[in-house]
Amino acid sequence: MLRIRLSRVGKKNAPIYKVVVAEKARPVKSKFIESLGMYNPGNKDNTLNVERIKYWISVGAQPSQTVHNLLVKNNIIEGNKIAITRAKLKESN
Repeated sequence: MLRIRLSRVGKKNAPIYKVVVAEKARPVKSKFIESLGMYNPGNKDNTLNVERIKYWISVGAQPSQTVHNLLVKNNIIEGNKIAITRAKLKESN
């Protein structure tokens, strides 16, 4: 299964993320199929290849939760943002 996700690059304490298409089972910093743009959370700057993102979604690639929210924020896809939780709480019964 293909996934559109973020891959961290940049200096220590100054992250910049690449938006990439990769296999879901592969580690985050391993090979990827295609780079679709960059996202800099420090100054909220991003450069995204909208045409290629729409292509990969049309052939079945699923965006991660964070990428989904980024695409909704930039009006690339329509929908609601997804609430992201850091850890899933275990029920103790």
